[in-house]
Amino acid sequence: MDAERLLLLVEDDEAFARTLARSFERRSYRVLQADSLARVRELLGAHSPGYAVVDLKLKGEATGLACVRELHAHDADMLIVVLTGYASIATAVEAVKLGACHYLAKPSNTDDIEAAFGLTEGNADVELSNRCSSIKTLEWERIHEVLAETGFNITEAARRLGMHRRTLARKLDKRRV
Repeated sequence: MDAERLLLLVEDDEAFARTLARSFERRSYRVLQADSLARVRELLGAHSPGYAVVDLKLKGEATGLACVRELHAHDADMLIVVLTGYASIATAVEAVKLGACHYLAKPSNTDDIEAAFGLTEGNADVELSNRCSSIKTLEWERIHEVLAETGFNITEAARRLGMHRRTLARKLDKRRV
């Protein structure tokens, strides 16, 4: 099978990865699975996928953003979609700067991801909103920006934000995206 239908799925949630992989396999993709940056590097040594779906938050020290950087360095033409339950403007911007073609918040299904692979060009006709961001939204985006900067280390992020670690953990538990 050629690289155009070879997809690398970087996800550490085994149940979700299995479900997503089966769904893509039903659509005639050959799916490779990785749960860490080390496994991504290992697979890239033997394969050249044309597509990648990367979870933003992975267990361990490496984030999905590090995986995006590695995948883009391996093949600048690879279509990479970042999938996350922790969406923020800061991580979306960083993902695109590092080489992702799209960024989707969970829950997203195979249709959404496959559609995102087709949206490699920007759309200048997107309607601009006059809605101002609320203070809660700004706080949420700042928290996620700092989390991304610290590699999703809650203790370090809390220190940089000037709040107690438990307070940050409670905020994260209250508002899951």
